[in-house]
Amino acid sequence: MGTQTSGVAPPLSKRKAVTAITVGNALEFYDFTVYGFMTSIIGRIFFPSLSPYAQLLLAVASFGVGFLARPLGGVVIGAYADRHGRKKAMGLTIGLMALGCAMIAAAPTPAQIGLAAPAIIVLARLIQGFSAGGEVGASTAMLVEYAGRNERAFMASWQVASQGMGVMFGALVSSTVISVLAPADLESWGWRLPFVLGILIAPVGMYIRTRLHETHVDAPKPSVSGGTGETGGKIGLLLRHHWKQLIQASLLFLSCTVGIYVVAFYMPTYAARELGLPVQVGIWAGVVFGIVNLLVAPLSGLLADWLRRKPVIFWSRVVLLLLVFPCFHWLLAAPSPGRLYVVVGLLSVCLTSQFPALLVMLTEIFPKHVRASGLSTVYSVVVAVFSGFSPFVLTWLVHETGDKLAPAWYLVAVTVVSTLVMPWLVDRTGEDLDAESPREAPPRVRGAMPVGSFK
Repeated sequence: MGTQTSGVAPPLSKRKAVTAITVGNALEFYDFTVYGFMTSIIGRIFFPSLSPYAQLLLAVASFGVGFLARPLGGVVIGAYADRHGRKKAMGLTIGLMALGCAMIAAAPTPAQIGLAAPAIIVLARLIQGFSAGGEVGASTAMLVEYAGRNERAFMASWQVASQGMGVMFGALVSSTVISVLAPADLESWGWRLPFVLGILIAPVGMYIRTRLHETHVDAPKPSVSGGTGETGGKIGLLLRHHWKQLIQASLLFLSCTVGIYVVAFYMPTYAARELGLPVQVGIWAGVVFGIVNLLVAPLSGLLADWLRRKPVIFWSRVVLLLLVFPCFHWLLAAPSPGRLYVVVGLLSVCLTSQFPALLVMLTEIFPKHVRASGLSTVYSVVVAVFSGFSPFVLTWLVHETGDKLAPAWYLVAVTVVSTLVMPWLVDRTGEDLDAESPREAPPRVRGAMPVGSFK
């Protein structure tokens, strides 16, 4: 199995464990994708008295508001995962995701209950954001802890691939609903169907997660005040002893997460509003992103285990910087579905190729007793402050400046700032994950190709 945490063989094979661990992450991105593709419809239904632009802006803002709860979810659920185990934390997150989905699917309209209707949507997005804040830290920590020394990036890559699967599935479902139903039926009840499907996925994920082998349960330690100090204890440890790693990891994470939310969630809106392309074209661009994510992530994970993390991250970003402006100029010169798909595909390759190396590098920064807390805090804060509101910021920027290259400028600025921190981070490729000191870990055999198997 390659697990480093127990002498007892886990009940699931590695392939089944990957499925169980990543299903919640796939559901998270499915929910967010569906909501992102339904923003124009949700805006018309829940903000009917406003102008079309204001409807779109508020619907996109309600998409972003879910990210405000992510830091809290990252802190609380991350600490819970480090104290009581990854498995229990992941059961909690997938249940909360299902609750948020159910609230959106069953939400009354303003014609039925007035202002309480959009309030329900916002509350549902907050619940989804809270659960998502803790999901990535707990599930990624478990994936990496399941892995052998030379396959950690490959295992982490399935977290990235699951995001692509969620985006692809969400885009396909949204496209089918929009294409098949008449506009009146779509606005009356059809927009709810994708969220209903999300509710049905959750119990399956909860069931298969019950069969996972737990990789970490912290021994209870009394706090200074005499209690266990669960959340405060873990976050206190992070802030006292690992604050530099928190800052460095957050900066390093910035480029990839912002890029993903721009390409996967803003580009469909950009294609429809700024380029005049049909809504379905933007949705199929989301399918392209999902396919690239699903196919490229495992290959990139293998490469990061072989060549080390830093080179994969750095050169992926260099290629991204070289391609961004030519891609947008080419697309704007003659907007068409084919050109949009090519641009989304190229940018997705650049983003996806760095993500597994980035994700496992961030996981390796933190010791085991605060690993889920550290990764959850970094992920949720970065996504909340920058990534989640990127569609809102870009919608406003393009509208106010009239510059349709605003998304390209935004990506370049974020990528440059994010890359400046790389020299200060330690690359732990091939070292023991839980060695007391990276310098004490046995060196990886240079040139040894990782196994990357699913035995």
